[in-house]
Amino acid sequence: MREIDLIDVSVRDGNQSLWGATGLSTRQMLEIAGDLDRAGFRAVDFTSSSHMAVAVRYFRDNPWERIRRMRAAMPRTPLQFITTGLRFIAWEQADADFMRIVYRGLQENGIRRFVLLDPMHDADAVLQAARIVREEGEAENMAALTYTLSDIHDDAFYAGYAARLAASDDIDLFYIKDPSGLLTPERARTLVPAVRAAIGDKRLELHLHCTIGLGQRASIEGVAAGADAVHVGIGPLGNGSSLPEAGRTLANLRELGFATRIDEVRLARISAYWGKLAAAEGLPPGTPQDFDASFLRHQIAGGVMTTIRRQLAEVGLSDRFDELARETISVRADLGYPIMVTPFPQMVCSQALFNVVSGKRYAQVSDQVIRYVMGRFGRPTRPVNPDVEAAILDRPRAREIEAEPPVLTLEAVRSRFPHIRSDEEFLLRAVMPGEQVDAMLAAGPAKARYSPESSQVLALLRKLVERPGAKDIRIERGELSLALHAGPSVP
Repeated sequence: MREIDLIDVSVRDGNQSLWGATGLSTRQMLEIAGDLDRAGFRAVDFTSSSHMAVAVRYFRDNPWERIRRMRAAMPRTPLQFITTGLRFIAWEQADADFMRIVYRGLQENGIRRFVLLDPMHDADAVLQAARIVREEGEAENMAALTYTLSDIHDDAFYAGYAARLAASDDIDLFYIKDPSGLLTPERARTLVPAVRAAIGDKRLELHLHCTIGLGQRASIEGVAAGADAVHVGIGPLGNGSSLPEAGRTLANLRELGFATRIDEVRLARISAYWGKLAAAEGLPPGTPQDFDASFLRHQIAGGVMTTIRRQLAEVGLSDRFDELARETISVRADLGYPIMVTPFPQMVCSQALFNVVSGKRYAQVSDQVIRYVMGRFGRPTRPVNPDVEAAILDRPRAREIEAEPPVLTLEAVRSRFPHIRSDEEFLLRAVMPGEQVDAMLAAGPAKARYSPESSQVLALLRKLVERPGAKDIRIERGELSLALHAGPSVP
């Protein structure tokens, strides 16, 4: 009976895919950390540089403190960090000296496993990052094979790319990452053996989203074809645009004769906690998805999909999602069919949003898209549409960007913050607005405890305050009984 490992993605990718990365604070994570550590997962997909920025921006949580406290609460289970090339939070590439401080700080605070993903499948960039990680600590390096559909990205392409990386001692294991949920069970049966043969005895994991209903079956077929582990989301943080739900995956693996080390009692406890939290905070649970063939063309990843819907709602254009999806397809074609993995789906979808809202294509263009067209992010699968390239580069802002240094250098950033001695604060100030970092520092350490039940009561009280007509109110929940009476005001 072959044993299959599970990697939990709830805190990072599940949260990002279903709740826009803004659903979980440090104290909410800490509340369930003990059970997560003892549930039997090989690792926990914990954070990324973008996820760290969300901690600062939305919660005023110190992301370095978050890593330290979760590591202390989870000594058995490695915390995983995913990185896309030599960049940290900012869109711009950073030099090796800057990234050396990043990777050193992450490992000193508790990261024990890195996912190294280059959106252009640039092997040299991955190997450079892996070498820096290895020189700055003892974490595992996992190379990402990012799945997409094109006439270039066949099984031979992925096998060749994997073989080149596998030759390096700095790469410990691999995973097939399918951010848009496009991998079919049939393709898994050929892709997994091809990669398996190319990487020898190094481990192979599967990270397959369920956005169009394929992730669960493709994961099971991939395991049968030779993969060693499956990435899953627990309870309400699985399914939907997230990863396969852990309980169902566990049942399927055991039904097909595979063994796991998962403690089902603790898994049920974690699932119940996330369920209570989702109900208390008004967060939508992931649900099984029907097949949607349009994703085979626009290839929008789960987390980006959630963000797009929120952005449309904020500007009162929720009813134009289908139009935006069609425009995303056109923009992706214009930009040479970049693989839809961070940072490219954010660029493509934001540009599509600009085009839809303004009613004029490429009238407004982000700095990131300008840098992409200039080649600052590498070479796309196909050349950029010449007419679109000319329209994007023929503007004053493009000429300003052209004059900027191509990468963020440690020397230049140090000159901006000569008096900051803490590397942690320095790295955040280097790439984030100063007022957000100031607010985080002023907020102090995150609170130690979180109760979904208490959160529900507080939310109800806030609603009652907004209804001055309410007189006598009684709240009962379990052993809790709270009576409120509106009497005369006291001067």
